[in-house]
Amino acid sequence: MTEPSDPDSTIVVVGASLAGLRAAEEIRHEGHAGPVLIIGDETHAPYDRPPLSKQFLAGSWDLARIHHHAPDKLDSLGLEFRLGVRAVSLDTAARTVVCADGALVPYDGLIVATGTRARTLPGTEGVPGVHTLRTLDDSLAIRAGLEAAGPGARVVVIGAGFIGSEVAATCSGLGARVTVVEALPTPLAGVLGHEMGEACAGLHRANGVAVMTGVGVLGVSADPGGPVPLVVHLDDGTDLDADLAVVGIGVVPVVDWLADSGLTLDNGVVCGPALFAADGVVAAGDVSRWARPDGSTQRVEHWTNAAEGGALAARNLLAGPGNAVAYDPVPFFWSDQYQTKIQVIGTPGPDDEVVVVEGSVDEGKLVALYRRGERLQAVLAFSRPRHLMAYRPLLAAGASFDEALAVSRAGS
Repeated sequence: MTEPSDPDSTIVVVGASLAGLRAAEEIRHEGHAGPVLIIGDETHAPYDRPPLSKQFLAGSWDLARIHHHAPDKLDSLGLEFRLGVRAVSLDTAARTVVCADGALVPYDGLIVATGTRARTLPGTEGVPGVHTLRTLDDSLAIRAGLEAAGPGARVVVIGAGFIGSEVAATCSGLGARVTVVEALPTPLAGVLGHEMGEACAGLHRANGVAVMTGVGVLGVSADPGGPVPLVVHLDDGTDLDADLAVVGIGVVPVVDWLADSGLTLDNGVVCGPALFAADGVVAAGDVSRWARPDGSTQRVEHWTNAAEGGALAARNLLAGPGNAVAYDPVPFFWSDQYQTKIQVIGTPGPDDEVVVVEGSVDEGKLVALYRRGERLQAVLAFSRPRHLMAYRPLLAAGASFDEALAVSRAGS
C-alpha cells in the first residue's frame, strides 16, 4: 500500500468546494507530484459561496468573479476534475471511492470535503417558486424568479439566520417587498443571544423589511401563472401572498454516502484533533467535526474554517498522523446586510454575558464582548472591522474577560 506521503501517491478529494480546492492547492504547494483528483457533484468549477446571497444574487458580480481561480490558474496546478459526478460510497479498507456513474476511484490519501446541503421545508420540495440557497444554481434560480416577478416582487424569506437575512437584504435592495418569517421569538438568539439578535432584527425593520417572529410555517400553496403564485400559510392563521419564497432554515452535513464506510458520523464526520477520520482519510470544511483541546468536538460552517481547515488537512495527510498538527482555529465569520457588516470572532453562545464596549445598537455601529465564566468567548462587531481584529490575539491566547476589557479601554 502506498502512503499519502509518497511523492507519487494518488490523492483524491471528494467535494469540489472551497475546503476541497484549498486542500488540493496545498497538496501541490507542499511539492506533491502525484495525481490529485477532485470529485464534485456540481457541474461547476469550484466557486465562492458567500456572494451567492449577496453580490451575485444582486447581479453586481458576474460568474467569473465568484470562481476561485481563472481556468489557466487551475490548469497550472495539474489537478484532475470529475465534475457532475456524485460519490455514493467509500471503502476505507480497499481505499476506493464509488461514484454514481459506476466509476471505482482508488486513492492512497482521501480528503472528505463534501460540505453541507440546505434543509428543506417539509412539503415544499419541488413546489414551483420555493427555493433554498446553497449552490450557484440555487442563486441563479432565485435571481430568475425575481426578474420574472418584476419590480415590487413579493418575497417571503422563511428563516432569519444569516443566509435568510442576507437574501432578505439583497432582495430588498433590488426593490422587492420582503417579509421574513422566523419561528424563534428572536432571530439569531441561539447564536448571538437575545440582545444582539434583536439588533439584527432591527436592521431589517430599519430598511423596510417586515419581520414576523415566533411563528411557524404550516405549508405553501402554489398557483404557477396565477395572480398570486404562492401563499405561505403560517401557524397563527396568517396567509402571506408571494411571488417567490426562500427557505433558509439551516443545513445538514453531506455524509449519507459514508453510511457504510466505517467512519464515525455524528452531525458530520468525526475526526481527531488533526482532522484524521481514519487511516489515510482526513475531513475538512463544513462536514468535519473535530476534537478540540478541551475534549469537546466542533463543527463550523464558515468560509474561513473551510479555507484554513482544507489547507491543514492536506498538510497533515501528507505528514502522517505522527507528524500532524492539531487544528485549533479562532472561528471568524461575517455577514453583509444592508449597509452593515456584521463580523464575529470566537464562538458566542446564547447564555453568554454580552457587554457593548464601543458604539451602540442605536448607532448601528458597535463592538460587543461575550463573556463565559471569566473568559472572553467571542467578539461581535457591526461595521467596526479594525476594532474587532484587535481582540483576535486575545481569543487565540484564551485571555480573560478583564484583559479584553482593558484592551477596549485602551482603544477608546
